[in-house]
Amino acid sequence: MTDPSRDESAPLTRRQARESSRPASGPVLPADAARDVDGSDGDAAHTPIRAESAVPWDDAVFRDVGAGAPTAARTEPATLAETAALTAQEPAPSGPEAASLEDLFVPENTVDAKQRRGGGRGCLVTSIILLVILGGIVGGGFYLWNTYGPVIQEKLGWDGPNDYPAGEATGEAIITIEEGDGGEVISQTLYEAGVTLNSDSFYEHLIGRESIPTFYPGVYRLQKQMTSEAVVTALEDPATRLENSVALREGLTVEATLEAAAAGLDMPIEELEKAAEDPSAFGVDADSLEGWLFPANYTFDPETGAEDVIRAMVDRTRESLAEAGVPEGEEQRILTIASIIQREGGSADFGKVARVILNRLDPEISDTDGLLQMDSTAQFGYWMTHPDVPEQTTAFSTQEQLDDPNPWNTYVHAGLPAGPIANAGDEAIAAAMNPETGDWQYFVTVDFETGETLFAATYGEQQQNEAKLHAWCDAHPGHAGCGG
Repeated sequence: MTDPSRDESAPLTRRQARESSRPASGPVLPADAARDVDGSDGDAAHTPIRAESAVPWDDAVFRDVGAGAPTAARTEPATLAETAALTAQEPAPSGPEAASLEDLFVPENTVDAKQRRGGGRGCLVTSIILLVILGGIVGGGFYLWNTYGPVIQEKLGWDGPNDYPAGEATGEAIITIEEGDGGEVISQTLYEAGVTLNSDSFYEHLIGRESIPTFYPGVYRLQKQMTSEAVVTALEDPATRLENSVALREGLTVEATLEAAAAGLDMPIEELEKAAEDPSAFGVDADSLEGWLFPANYTFDPETGAEDVIRAMVDRTRESLAEAGVPEGEEQRILTIASIIQREGGSADFGKVARVILNRLDPEISDTDGLLQMDSTAQFGYWMTHPDVPEQTTAFSTQEQLDDPNPWNTYVHAGLPAGPIANAGDEAIAAAMNPETGDWQYFVTVDFETGETLFAATYGEQQQNEAKLHAWCDAHPGHAGCGG
């Protein structure tokens, strides 16, 4: 938004407002990233690997898992189990040295079927295992599990693989490494694209390598079900990096979209911003192109101009609207609803989130007098009208954001916000047109790692669900979604 009375020294755009504090562009994950230790005589303090460039690793702290808290001693045992536990603590009679738990798993201490049928040593080993487990539960299970848990998990196969086997790679997956992405972000991106087995597979693999490779921002063509080492090799191969391409994910604002396009296409962002200034040039009847730059993978000829880039994104949005059956004249309204759905819920819950929005807009059944009360709209509006404020990363809004009277704040203004708050994908647009059936008027995500979201028809139920979210945040201090 432009203010004629504004001081000429003030930034003209949000991008320019933050440009002075933004680090210089550069590669991701430098090869010589160092691991610092505290230099003391005791155990080294593990500190995160940090990049020297503009695309650093996410901060992470690796902590040793110690034994559980000691149990308060009793004067007299209260149960037979406790008596057994106390007896086990008495000094053992002299004799051969006791075997460790690892010794129970070596080949000479295992038994075959014939030995089990005949009793003897097989029964002895089984009895020892049962006694160890029982003693651990009664007198120090936490300590035993922390000490021997990895051995047990490995022997019994409980830990599971953290990587796909070699030779299973198939199909195609397009991923984007954006400016500012760190190791954990890249690992999550690979997992979401179906490239790696777990969300931490790639990250854990990098931690275990002797040297950290250098990754550059860009769009890469990989395969699904790759090993992490194969991913490293592919990302270092210039042939996998797509030139003149940009992959736009769902939920991006116009500003973030133009920045990604400029980086991927090696095009001056000023050219893209100028091309996007006039929505009417693309047949869009709105004050901005917010919500109209569709999230997809684009590849352009090197000579393609900025206006053609913007037009391709707008045209792709029209294709999605047509496929969803959006009536003429309803495009802006549906894109506004879809943008809230995209920012508020996971894809599995899009239909329910859409129903919540429509129920709150219905004066016959709304419990909120038509107020959508969506944090995503309050945060977006505050971010739009306060250009020096960083974009929101936590799920919790500040009171200042909730009270700000900007036209997108649905805590202040009834009905839909002034326009879309982000770009929406095919699924969110389809959900806006075809919401699920239900009486829900509230929802809250109670687990930011799994995305589990609970829906409620009454505010009393919502309060109970919110308590679960706060309990989860208490159990996960420092998580970004909780404001850490």
